[in-house]
Parts: sequence; C-alpha cells; structure tokens
Amino acid sequence: MTLPAAVLSVFALAVAAPWLSRLARGAAGWVLAILPTLLVVQLALLLPRIAAGETIRQSWSWAPTLGVELSFVADGLSVTFSLLILGIGALVLIYAGGYLAGHPQLPRFYLVLVAFMGAMVGLVLADNVVTLFVFWELTSITSYLLIGFDHDKVGSRKAALQALLVTGVGGLALLAAGLLLGGVTGSLELSQILLQGDVVRSHALYVPILLMVLAAAFTKSAQFPFHFWLPNAMQAPTPVSAYLHSATMVKAGVYLLARVSPVLAGTELWTTLVATTGAVTMVLGAVLALRQTDLKLVLAYSTVMALGTLVLLLGLGIEQAVTAAVVFLIVHSLYKGALFLIVGVIDYATGTRNVTRLAGLGRAMPLTTAAAVLAGLSMAGLPPLLGFISKELIYEATFGLERGALIFTTAAVLANAMIVAVTGLVAVRPFVGRPVPTPRPPREPAPSMLIGPLLLGVLGLLFGILPALVSPWLVVPAAASVLGRPVELALTLWHGVNAALVLSAVTVTLGFAGYLAWSHLHGALARADRLLTWGPAGWYERSLDGVIALAEVQTRLLQSGKLRYYLRTIFAFAAALLLGTLVWRGGWPGVDGLVIGGEGAYEWTLAGLMVLSTISASRATSRLAAITSLGVVGYSLALLFVQYGAPDLAMTQFLVETLVVIIVALVLIKLPHFPQRDPMPRRAQAVNLAIALAVGAAMTALMLAVLAYPIPTHVSEYFASEAYPLGHGRNIVNVILVDFRALDTWGEIMVLAIAGLGVAALVKLRLSARAREIER
Repeated sequence: MTLPAAVLSVFALAVAAPWLSRLARGAAGWVLAILPTLLVVQLALLLPRIAAGETIRQSWSWAPTLGVELSFVADGLSVTFSLLILGIGALVLIYAGGYLAGHPQLPRFYLVLVAFMGAMVGLVLADNVVTLFVFWELTSITSYLLIGFDHDKVGSRKAALQALLVTGVGGLALLAAGLLLGGVTGSLELSQILLQGDVVRSHALYVPILLMVLAAAFTKSAQFPFHFWLPNAMQAPTPVSAYLHSATMVKAGVYLLARVSPVLAGTELWTTLVATTGAVTMVLGAVLALRQTDLKLVLAYSTVMALGTLVLLLGLGIEQAVTAAVVFLIVHSLYKGALFLIVGVIDYATGTRNVTRLAGLGRAMPLTTAAAVLAGLSMAGLPPLLGFISKELIYEATFGLERGALIFTTAAVLANAMIVAVTGLVAVRPFVGRPVPTPRPPREPAPSMLIGPLLLGVLGLLFGILPALVSPWLVVPAAASVLGRPVELALTLWHGVNAALVLSAVTVTLGFAGYLAWSHLHGALARADRLLTWGPAGWYERSLDGVIALAEVQTRLLQSGKLRYYLRTIFAFAAALLLGTLVWRGGWPGVDGLVIGGEGAYEWTLAGLMVLSTISASRATSRLAAITSLGVVGYSLALLFVQYGAPDLAMTQFLVETLVVIIVALVLIKLPHFPQRDPMPRRAQAVNLAIALAVGAAMTALMLAVLAYPIPTHVSEYFASEAYPLGHGRNIVNVILVDFRALDTWGEIMVLAIAGLGVAALVKLRLSARAREIER
C-alpha cells in the first residue's frame, strides 16, 4: 500500500467506524484496531530501508496548477511519529471499547477518534506545505470534537472551544509561514525547502517566518504562555486524554520544530527563543503538576513539562540534544499513554481520581498496579527502564553546552526531580498503604482496558534492557532527519559513573524528598492560586470576554432591524472604500482630458430630467409617486442609449422600466397599510444626503478614473470575430449571453426566479395581529 493510500485508508475506516461499531458491538474496538496494526507492520517493514539512509517519497496530483500535491514522505522522523500514532491509537481503540461500553454515542466517538488518527498520520507524513496545513487543521477540528465529546457539560464545551481557538491561531500562522517559505525557496514541497536552509536563514523574511512557525508550534504543543489549554482539555474522556494530549496531538508542534530544524535552526535567535521557552515551560509544568490532586490534571501538567523538555532539546540543536529529544519522545509516549490509561482504569474501578482519596488498590488490582509501576519507573527515569537512558542523555546534552550549561542543567534537574515526586503521586500512592473507602469497590477491569497499559509498560522495560531494538531503527534515522546529516549512536543502559549519573542520583533524591513533603508543597502552591488569575489563562478569559463585548456592541449598532440603517451603513462603507482607495493609490481622476460643453441640448435636457426625477423620488410621500419618478430616470437613460446608437439596449431598458413600474404598482396595491411614521429628523436627513452625495461622487470619480485609461479592445474584438463561427449568431450581445456566458446567464435567471418567488410570498403574506403590533 502506498503512503497516500495508507493515509486515506484511515479516513475510510473513520467513515465506516459507526457501522462497524453497531455490527461488532462489544468487539468494535478490536475490529477497528486491525487497520492501524497492519499499517504499523507496513511501516515497520520500511525501517531497514530508512535506516540505510533512504527517503521514500510518494505523491498524488491534487492541484497541479497551484503547485499543490498530495505528497508524503517516509523518513526516520515521520516513520517514528507514525508508529507511535498508529500503535498507541490501536491500543486506545481497544481500551475505549471497554471504557465507554454501553455509551450511546460510542459510534460517534469511534468515527472522530479514527479521523483524528488519520489527520495525525497525514500531518507527520506530509511533504507539501498545503497538505501539512490541511492535516494540521483537521487535527484541531477533530480534537475539538473529542474534547467536547460530553457536549452536555459546560466545562467540556468551554475546554473544546479554548483548544480550538488557541491552536487555530497557530494554524493560521503556519499557513502564512508555509507560503512565505514557498515564496523564498520557489517550492511548496518540504523535501525541497529543507535543502535550502542557507537561503532561508539569510533571507530578509527569515525572522517573520521563524516567529510564525514558533507561534504554530508553541500553541499546538502548549508551550508557555499557551500552556493553559492542555490541562483544561482533560474534560475529555480518558481515552481521548491518553491519545490526543500525551502521545499525538500535543506532539504535533514538536514534530513541526523537528521537521523545519534543517532550514530554520542554527541561528542565535532560534536557540534563544526555542530553548528558553522550552526551559520555562518545563519548570512551570512540573511545579503546577505538584499543585494538583486530580490524577488526570497531575498527568496533564507533567505532559506540559515533557513538551517543554522536548522543545528545549530541539532549541539547543546540538547532536546530543536532538538524540536525547528523539529518545525522550519515544519514552514519554510509552509511559504517559500507559499512565493516562491507568488513571482511567482507577476512575472506572473506584469512581474517583482524587489522589487524597485513594490508597491500597494494589491488593484488589494487581495487574493495574504492575502496569503503573512499570510506567512510573520509566517516568521517574529509573533503571532498567528506557526512561533512565533518556534522562542521562538529557543531562549529557545540557551539561556539555558551551553557553548556558548551568542554567539549562539546573532547570532540567529541578523539573525532573519534581516529576519523580509526581510519579509517586500517580504510580505509588494510590496502590500502597491501607485501603480506604471509595465510591465503588475497586476491581480489575476488562482485559481490553489492561492490554494497553501493560503492553506500553513492558515496551518501556524491554527497550531499556535492549536499547538496540530502537537505537538503529528509530532513534538514529529520526535524529538524522532533524539534523539533516548522518548520526552515529549506540544506546546503552550503563554509561559508567559520570556527571549524568550523579545528576540522576541527585534528581531521584530530590524527587523522593519532594514526594514525602508533597502535602506541604501542595498547600504552599495552593496559597498562590490567586496569582494564576493574572496569568495567561486569565488573560485568555479577559480577551475572550472583550471580543464578545465588542461583538455585542457591533451587533447593537449594525443589527438594528431597520432597513434604512443597513442601507446607510452599506453605502457609506462602499463610498469610503472607493474614495479612500482612489486617494491612497494616487488614482484620483484629473480634469485635463475632460471636455465639457460638447454635449447638445438633448443630452443636457435628459440629464436635468433625471436629476429632477431623482429629487422627486426622494421627496415623494407616496410610494406610487416615488416609483413613477424612478421610472422616469430609467426612460431618460433609455433615450440616451438611443442617442448613442444602442437601440436594442434602449428597447430592453424601455421594457424593463415599464414592467417594473407596472409590477411594483400592482404589488403596492396589495401591500398592507402601514401607519404614517414620524418625519425623519433633520440630522438624519443631512446624514442621508451626505452619504448619497458621497456615493455619487465615488461612482463619478471611479468612472472618470476608468475613462482616463485607454479601453482595451482585445476582448470586444474576440467576441466580434468569434460570435458567428462559434455561436452561429450575428447579434454579438445575444451570443455572449446565450453561448459564451451561458452559465452566468442561467445563474442570473435563477436569481430572478428566486426573487420572484420571494415577492410572491410577500404579496400573499397576511400579518397576524401580533405581527402588526410589533411592526407599529
């Protein structure tokens, strides 16, 4: 199966998911997991070629005239992400079948979750800027639906909207950055763009491109100051939290930074912005994790910390840091996915996620406890788990820096120490000690809810003991894709006694002390909660309230319910737009070529008649008099057509004006009687007069500006020469209407028909007494 077909097959599965859910019933999760598992096998078979340095690129034509192709690339970075997305996605599908068993909206859940999986796979495999943006936005839309799955809850709807707004702003920035990159490099294909790093970095647009890419990555991956949306998204069901906000969606921003590193990294601005933001997010996420008592929020803030760590390492940009980032990416996806699923098991089995109300679950839930211990050891960075290797690589990367080694290493040690304490809260405290009463008696869940946590925990242990299983096949190719050059690395569990090992020991010691003192730390952090109201989350709420207030003001001003105000606004804006554009662009018409006085008495008489008729229409107190006056304007214009040699156009104008006057007069007779309204105030009359004069001046100036330039004749010459050969008619106007722009004419006829139906409905309308009272 080709890469495009593989991506589209996931969307096909999403469409079929509701039907399969009803057909397979309780086994639907297992059935839906078959395709992702097969795709994992297919991608795994590509690993030897990719490890040998091959890049596989396949594409389908999409919009060739715009340079847009549905192109996908399989290299070390994209395949690593794809394996995590599809593998963990298959486990989450199986888990959801047990967690949401019996839920009436489970078919809808499967549809959106699988569609999200397809969007994420398409995102990481995309090799075209436009294709990348499309899948990027699809992840935002599907995650919005998943976060707001329990849409009857206010909190779920609010969290979903917040995630959509924050990540949506980043999506627009990504589109702008991608198009600018295409303009600078001359290609929309990422594989071509990444070969022109020196061109982009030396270009005048490098800074705006970098800032927009960072805006997209930071919003998607919940970096400070956009970190607040991710914990709020824990309103989603646990399978969503485990999948979207630990292993997939939030890593999209990290993937973007890794993907564009060959073209944007390597400058002081990149290192300063990316590394500093990552370090701040890392420490802040760890601190806020210690503040929580809800296990899902604890894990959510620890995810913020992990994302900050990944961004920090990518910001440093050196080979050791990039390698550590790839290893930590794999480690975090394994243990965080497992722990989220375990928290769901705890909530499902006991009815609570509050860590202060949980203890002694190990006896009743031994398999869950085993999975939690394995995932927790990896999260804490203890041997022989892969998390231990990852933590030592992080310390080696920060400790070996030429500049900022002390700052970044200290930040990493403090953040990791707090995460060790968090591990105790999630993976130790609920399972040890004397059992406490819970809303439901604890028990092991169905096998479908245990296979995911156990498998992910075992993989963390297996990859730690045998790191050669991931080093040459995933880590090295992915790091080479990020750096844009070959990488040599051999992961080992034991690196000897060195600075990294000492720092690991210090981390575990501080973390254990923090776990023992958690009650005091939690209380101290709780007293600082009022400061959070002035943080980014508070500013988001104030900004959203301000936008809503502005919308309400605009609605009161613009949506008054009175037609005259709508017309006044439309015409005033149009006049300002035309006149402003003419002045700003220097196209204001002159009078040098304007000849006045060449017109005869006939033209001046008709012009005067039109002016007088217009004044009469505006001053008329009778509807019939007003429409008759406007008819005189139309007849006068038709006489001008006769004077200038357009009898067919004049005849059309005569017929139209006659029909309009007759039809409108008949309609007016049928309209219900409206009481005489109060006369319009003089101020309103003056405003209307000013707007009318401005519109007239704008149209006059526009016509004079057009006439100041020579009128091109190639279009009229084409129609004149081709009317008979192609349209078989000698009346050029008729041929244009019927043949050359037949669809346009058909559309106009449909518009007139619909308008006629509307008029007929209004003529037959009979207002109720209540409606007449409101109208008065």
